[in-house]
Amino acid sequence: MPNAAAPAPKAFHAAYSLDAFPDALKGGVVGIGNFDGVHRGHQSVLERVQEEAGKLGVPGYVMTFEPHPRAVFTPQKLLFRLTPPHAKAEIVRAFGLDGLLVLPFDASFALREASDFVERILVKRLGIVHAVTGYDFHFGRARAGTPDYLRQSGEKHGFGVSIVDRVHDEGGETISSSRIREALTAGEITLANALLGYRWFAEGTVRDGDKRGRTIGYPTANIALDPDCTLAHGIYAVRTVIDGVLHDGVANFGRRPTFDNGAPLLEVHVFDFSGDLYGKTLKVSFVSFLRSEEKFDSVEALVAQMDRDSEEARAAIASLAPLSPLDLALYDIPLAG
Repeated sequence: MPNAAAPAPKAFHAAYSLDAFPDALKGGVVGIGNFDGVHRGHQSVLERVQEEAGKLGVPGYVMTFEPHPRAVFTPQKLLFRLTPPHAKAEIVRAFGLDGLLVLPFDASFALREASDFVERILVKRLGIVHAVTGYDFHFGRARAGTPDYLRQSGEKHGFGVSIVDRVHDEGGETISSSRIREALTAGEITLANALLGYRWFAEGTVRDGDKRGRTIGYPTANIALDPDCTLAHGIYAVRTVIDGVLHDGVANFGRRPTFDNGAPLLEVHVFDFSGDLYGKTLKVSFVSFLRSEEKFDSVEALVAQMDRDSEEARAAIASLAPLSPLDLALYDIPLAG
């Protein structure tokens, strides 16, 4: 797991094409997969990458694909992305690996033969000495690149291969991105965070709003999440990073039925903060689900409920403890106040 006590952060390399792949990562150990969520199951792959890279004295990094292959194979179905590329990079870096390589994925890439992927990309371009994947990872045309195929390819081309088995939660169920999406859609933030091993977060740029919150004593930073986000509409205890400082708050994600019932929007009220946030990019982590969004008969009734929500959010945040070393590394920054 990541070493939060490291004296200084090491260089991290994020490349978004093969052409941009840095020489600093060549000859390393690569973990290959979609890694949407970089959840506890994925982290077992990252741990093996870290272990093998340490033994061999070479860089350890992650290779992933963008867009998610499911978006290419079934474009008619919206896919709730848990971690877009920039979020993956942030998590992989906090974990303690050396880099992230994101390969553009399209129909032509999907038709690439498994042997071509191994020989042209893994061997010739990346020069890997070891590959790590999960038990269910397949690659190449018609998913011919099975774990066994990768092992055989490693024997042929001279690189090691580790296949990591499925990881179960405390109840014996397999940890998966699908389970986490379902939990977030149901408002089960505690479950989602437990499966992730860190608190799920979203990032976005604060946009100009109608400034209604200021008039009722609850100014908010408004962020439009991705259209494919199916997070449950409701009120959440949250934490957000502003200019490198961690702040507590309460947020509403939904359509604001008391006012306009408009497009879904994340509205974050930052406790004890005054300042201009327009145009800033905020990272908002979700601590707990407080209640579902509802319509109130009056603004006064809404404000009274928001007062109660704020008290509950403060109490939830006050009792927080890191979920894991990774969770601590992601938020190892100064706390406001």
